[in-house]
Amino acid sequence: MTKRIVPDIPESLDGAGSMTSAAVLDAPRGIEVEPKKPLTGRKSRLGAAGVAPKRFVASQLDEHVVNRQAELFYLQKQIQLQTQMIFVLEDGARVQGVVEWYDRHSIKVRGKLRMLIYKSAIKYLYKAGEVGTAPGE
Repeated sequence: MTKRIVPDIPESLDGAGSMTSAAVLDAPRGIEVEPKKPLTGRKSRLGAAGVAPKRFVASQLDEHVVNRQAELFYLQKQIQLQTQMIFVLEDGARVQGVVEWYDRHSIKVRGKLRMLIYKSAIKYLYKAGEVGTAPGE
């Protein structure tokens, strides 16, 4: 790597006693300045420590793939057949209606009211016609 020496440049002052833009842009006089290295590779983007950012996995894919596929199949079947379902929530509340749609974290139910239910709030669910299959009935 080569070093260059900046020649002595007199400071340019305007009438107010402050430095002009030419003096601000120039390096201080008599100081050796090394040319900047171009940023190459991943290490230069990671910072001085060189530590890669930690990535978090949303869920354990291996364990839940089979259960997830079964859940998706079951819900899709209930949507197509317009089956009346009863959702028993963690707090004991019951919601009855037809599943309109679902995504990874919630289910939209159309009954007397339209309601969006988080899957994490559902204790269990069953078809409305299956009397006696749910605990406590």
